[in-house]
Amino acid sequence: MKTETKGYNLTINVNNFNFSYDDVGDGSIPIIFLHGFPFDKTMWRGQLDFLKSSYRLIACDIRGFGKSTDEESPLSIDLFGNDLIQFMDTLNIDKAIVCGLSMGGYLALNVIKRFPSHFEALILCDTQCIADTAESKEKRYKIIEEIETDGVTNFNEGFIKNVFHKDSITNKTELVEQLRSVVFSNSQHIISQGLVALAKRSETCSSLGEISIPTLIICGREDQVTPLAQFEFMNEHNKGSILHIIDNAGHVSNLEQPKEFNKYLGEFLTDLSGFDVLNS
Repeated sequence: MKTETKGYNLTINVNNFNFSYDDVGDGSIPIIFLHGFPFDKTMWRGQLDFLKSSYRLIACDIRGFGKSTDEESPLSIDLFGNDLIQFMDTLNIDKAIVCGLSMGGYLALNVIKRFPSHFEALILCDTQCIADTAESKEKRYKIIEEIETDGVTNFNEGFIKNVFHKDSITNKTELVEQLRSVVFSNSQHIISQGLVALAKRSETCSSLGEISIPTLIICGREDQVTPLAQFEFMNEHNKGSILHIIDNAGHVSNLEQPKEFNKYLGEFLTDLSGFDVLNS
């Protein structure tokens, strides 16, 4: 059943849980924003504010995060993908543009591979197509063991420090504190389950050449979580993609350098409108 409700912190039952999302602006093809781990949909507020006068924008809380609470289900990227497709079906969204950062990018690549007919364009931000190596998996599971023993504080603080450019840590303390609050709002269970989902994800590099829709790749030059070489690889193997690298930004480029990020995002969407891919 289609809902005409617009606004922030909306909730709809999807795949046996309450799915929380923002839905603002108007346009025939919505742009769906998918957050990174362990964040929530509020990380996209700057993009929603920038674009909502021209486009329909939907920012989702992925299952288990933000207000999409689920403390029971084993989490996985495939499950997140199934949730997203059912969410689109429930709202009668036949086609969308999908924009994902980090874990949200893994999810975007997952659904593009499995449900390509649902999407008109792809925006990948500070993410990668590779699966975890055996060494990376082992490291994640060791972190989970440490969390079970010592709690989440050490992990959360280290993660926050790792995702930001060093200048942001020093000069953008309000932003850092906002994101710290979001990270610490997650339960210990969800942090651990999120790490399991990341560890078990499948690679999507082998299907990059099959992506035929317009693709924008945006990344922070100093991203320590997903290094620049990963973005260059995706750009090289997706022949229709555009790559923009943002200076003085780490793993959360949309938060650290929102003006430059929004400029590239707006230009990409304008080009789509010109080719009749997107009509606002």
